[in-house]
This record gives sequence, structure tokens and C-alpha cells, in this order.
Amino acid sequence: MNRRILGVALPSVVANITTPLLGLADTAITGHMGSAVFIGAISVGGVMFNMLYWLFGFLRAGTSGLAAQAWGAGDRTAQGLVLWRSLAVAVGAGVAMVLLQWPLLWVLRWFVDPDPLTASLAGRYFSILIYGAPAVLATYALSGWFLGMQNSKMLMISSIVVNLVNVAVSLTLVYGAGWQIEGVATGTLVAQWAGLGVGVWLLRRYHVALPRLRDVLKGDELKRFFRINLDVMLRTLCLMAVTLWFTKTGASQGAVILAVNTLLMQLFLLFSYMMDGFAYAAEALVGRYVGAREPENLRRCVKCVMLWGAVMAVLFTGVYFFGGEAFLRLLTGDGDVIEASKEYWMWAVAVPFAGFASFAWDGVFIGATLTRQLLVSMGGAMAVFFLVEVTLFPVAGNHALWLAFIIYLAMRGIIQTVLYRRWQR
Repeated sequence: MNRRILGVALPSVVANITTPLLGLADTAITGHMGSAVFIGAISVGGVMFNMLYWLFGFLRAGTSGLAAQAWGAGDRTAQGLVLWRSLAVAVGAGVAMVLLQWPLLWVLRWFVDPDPLTASLAGRYFSILIYGAPAVLATYALSGWFLGMQNSKMLMISSIVVNLVNVAVSLTLVYGAGWQIEGVATGTLVAQWAGLGVGVWLLRRYHVALPRLRDVLKGDELKRFFRINLDVMLRTLCLMAVTLWFTKTGASQGAVILAVNTLLMQLFLLFSYMMDGFAYAAEALVGRYVGAREPENLRRCVKCVMLWGAVMAVLFTGVYFFGGEAFLRLLTGDGDVIEASKEYWMWAVAVPFAGFASFAWDGVFIGATLTRQLLVSMGGAMAVFFLVEVTLFPVAGNHALWLAFIIYLAMRGIIQTVLYRRWQR
């Protein structure tokens, strides 16, 4: 069981770690263009697309659980139908984004509210990169399907190809052809379509037949598909609400506290990349054992994933406790920010133990398609976050914000534990 978990988790971890490199490469290239406004434009453009694409994360999460259950049941027809339904929604949503790009740009620019010059450059970046929307969303669907088919290597291969193509094309266009922000956007666009091309190429080995349209649109199965995906999308909105409020509240306390929170949050993100790998393994294997009706393997899988989560929590807590300051010095040379971070350091150290169970349970719930319970646990944890933050912030300031975040992570795990035991009974 541990070999199966690691067989899915390790390629997923590599894919998760390489994914942020796409934005990092764009930032590094624009950082040498001679003006800070280019970095700001890339940052604003990245926030715009993150907000847009986060809402469609269900195309990966919802697809993986359904595909894994079909794989476990040995139902090749159902496996193909899950894939084609997800791809149809992905392509439809991507095309709609391209057609509605101007109103979308206006709304997103209004929400982010950058200065006029940054807004103009970000608009040029957005107007090119929006044509990658169908490729990005289709890659989400393919990634979820491959994961459900117990093949996480596709995620790793696609991520590596995307990053290599992005760097190669962007450097060529910016420093070879003399393009500026358009070169960076075009490089990322080409990389996104290259990632989809890799996914389609890998899909050939499965010999997935094209189903009849009436089978794809079959009433009960289509209703279940959209119910699961709606639950995941609403859960993502709750996650976004917490993340945006955390950032907003940090910004309201001044530039130093905002910088401290941003840097400490990088420690949470680093831990999340590792734990998401094990969550993906849970999605694939739990879905497989639910579909195959193997309750004993299901129990073993859940137990092993939780143990791996606990091991990762111990490991990362030790690393953050003893080496965290050195990590922060890699990210910034600002002495004031590093000094200010010491007051809030232990909150970041507490993140792994507070959050490992919630990450692991997320994978279990998605694999078992317990998406309504996933939504309930996130909604309850979000409510506790806002209650603690609003109540204590006037008294404790930034400490209250971090306390609310730690409790929010822990509450997700606690509620999910209760809901899972009830479902198992």
C-alpha cells in the first residue's frame, strides 16, 4: 500500500513544485527589462488568471474521483464518459472566456485595482494569455482523469514540458526578438498549448473511444457530474474567501506586516505542495477501492495516507523550527522584515501539524466523491476562521489573524474526521 501511495504521490509532488516555476520564470524575465512596472504587470496579470482558473479547479478534482471509481470497477465505458464530459465542459468554458475576454478583463482589473500604467501593461498580458484558457482547462480535465487512472506521471511530465517551453520561448522572444511583456505572455501561451499537446499524446495509449453524444448527456450521470463539480467549485470559493481576507487584513496593517505574512505564507505553500502529492494519491487509490468495492484496502489506504501526513508534519515542523530563518533570508534581504517575522514565527511552525489532516482528508473525500461533505467541512472551518479573526483582531492584531488561520486548518481536519467516520459506518 505504501508503494502504491508513493508511486502516485512522488510524481505529483514534482509536478506541484514545478508548477509555481511558470510564474517565477515570467517574473525573473520581466525583472531584467529595466523597469519595476513590468514586474507589477506580471504580478497583476497572474492574480487575474489565478482568480479565473481557481474557480475551475473542479475540472481536475471532480474528474479524478469519478475516473478512479470507474477504474476500480473496471468499467471502460464509464472511464471514457468521465473524460469526455470533463473535456466538453473545459473546452466550452475556455472558449467562453476567450469570447468574453473584454468584460472579464474589466471586472478583474476593477477588482485588483492597479495603477493606470500597470493596468495597461497587465491588460496587454491578459489579452494574449487569455487564448490559452481552453488549453489550461482541458489540461485540468486530463490531469484529473490521468490521476484517476492511477497515472500521476502525466502531471509531472506535462509540468516539466510547460516550464521548459515557457523559458525557451520567452527568452527567445524577449531577448532575441526584442519583445517586452508581449514576449513573456506569448511564451506562456505557447507553453500552455504544449502542455495540452503532451496530455493528448499520452492519452493515445488508453485508446479511449469517442462516445455517442446522448451517452455523454445521459440524465442521472450528467446530474451527478455537475453536482460533484458544483460542490468542489463552492468549496474553492470558500478557500478563496479565506485566502483573500488573510491577504487583505495583512495589507491593512502596513507594508512590513504584509511582507512578513507573505513570506511566512510561503512556508505554508511549500508544505502544501508536499501534502497535495499525498492527497492526490488518496484521490486515486480511494476512488479505486470505492469503485472496486474493497473496504479493507480502503481502510488501509486511508490509514497509510494519514501516517504519511503525520510523518511530513514532523519533518516540516523540524525544518521550519531549526532552519526557517535561513529560508526567509533566501527570499529577502530586508532586515526589518526578517526581524518583524520573529514575533510571528511560531505560527508558521504550527502550520504542518494543524493542516496535515485536512490535506489528507481532502484527497480521501474527493476520491470517494464525498464532495458535499467536503463543502460542509470547508464552510464550517471558514465560518470559524471569520468568527475568531473578527472577534480577536481588535485585541491581538496580526496574532489573531494567524490564530484564526491555524484554527481554520485544524477545524477542517476535525470536521472531516467526524464526517468520514459517519460515512464509513
